[in-house]
Amino acid sequence: MQAWLDKSAADLGRAIGAGEVDPVNLTQAFLERIKAHALSDRIFARLTEDRAMAEAQAASVRAKAGARLSLLDGVPISWKDLFDTAGDGTEAGSKLLAGRVPDRDAVVLQNATAMGLVCLGKTHLSELAFSGLGYNPSTATPPCVNDADAVPGGSSSGAAASVAFGLAPAAIGSDTGGSVRIPAAWNDLVGLKTTHGRLSLEGCVPLSLKFDTVGPLTRAVEDAVLLMAALEGRDPGDLRGASLQGRRFAMLKTVVLDDIRDAPKAAFEGAVEKLRAAGAEVEPLEVPELEEAMAQAGPLMPGEVYGLWRDVIEAQPEAMYSEILERFRLGKEFSAPDYNAAWAKLDAVRQAWDVAVAPYDAVLAPTAPILPPNLERLNSDSDYYKTENLLALRNTRVGNLMGICALTLPTGVPSCGLMMMGVQDGEEALLRLGVAAEAALG
Repeated sequence: MQAWLDKSAADLGRAIGAGEVDPVNLTQAFLERIKAHALSDRIFARLTEDRAMAEAQAASVRAKAGARLSLLDGVPISWKDLFDTAGDGTEAGSKLLAGRVPDRDAVVLQNATAMGLVCLGKTHLSELAFSGLGYNPSTATPPCVNDADAVPGGSSSGAAASVAFGLAPAAIGSDTGGSVRIPAAWNDLVGLKTTHGRLSLEGCVPLSLKFDTVGPLTRAVEDAVLLMAALEGRDPGDLRGASLQGRRFAMLKTVVLDDIRDAPKAAFEGAVEKLRAAGAEVEPLEVPELEEAMAQAGPLMPGEVYGLWRDVIEAQPEAMYSEILERFRLGKEFSAPDYNAAWAKLDAVRQAWDVAVAPYDAVLAPTAPILPPNLERLNSDSDYYKTENLLALRNTRVGNLMGICALTLPTGVPSCGLMMMGVQDGEEALLRLGVAAEAALG
């Protein structure tokens, strides 16, 4: 059974369907691996063992009866600890929510369960999901698979670590400014940011109601396709025949290449050349209006998140990590007129963006302009924390601000991802491109 634990979710699903793997044995093996792993307490906030075994037993019965609910029926995955799980704690990485136990599952978890997926447990995250670094001294900081002294990226930090360290075949996270794509990139995984509103946020502890999205972190693009379908409660799209031949990509130059470090820059350039070698056309693209959109991130994101969390935070501010508390309180600086003016400006930029990218199948950029920062320095140097956090999220934030879907793929260079940005509700087309790009990148 141990040989199966490092397979993709899709491969595990096929093995269950072929009678080669039993969901009960598979789930038990993952739970045992988690309990034995030296870093599991830094990755999992809690296991949902009773639930997992009950779901696995039901999947086993269906498999033997030839009545499986989906290809992933019986496959265990992890969930970021901001998705409500009935009867089990959901605390969003914050002492402010200590002891919070919801009485029903989040809608996306309900959908996944109805497709037969098994819930292994809940993973650690940045406090209230408000950091791209994954550093959380309030609860736990998960490890980075490529650097034991670095942070893993956030806020879906434990989600990424659970997959990268082989403790789950796939994970579900959330992305408000890059929180799926940054930890996916820094741990050499596939990460999908879905279009805002495409997947239900009901039963998810919110950060920003206007920007929050749900998305999978996986070992392969095929798994991301299957998981997105499961989260929506539908059948997956057909990936057959995916190719880069004749596809036209824009290589974004505005903002995303500023102050980029050497390793991400070289990895990005190498990835672009591999796409070209596979038959894709890649052209440089400037979108000067994007500078204006980035300037609106302050009034939009901190303004909204502080308004949403102000009463809870100010009732017990001492319970929060100081850097996260300070970041929330930045929202005090913006008024309602500031917020509404920022939305008007952003809407205008979105229109300009749509026109600029219309001729292309996708827009390319480095997922992050930096490598995972050093954990100890983040703890001791406040200026370093702020600088690295803003840089970490800068490129991914483009997708959130433009209201589009985006995918990060491993480039083959540790902790360096290639980001492919699609259009609003264009996940199916983007994932087909992702399958072909994945093959080209090796």
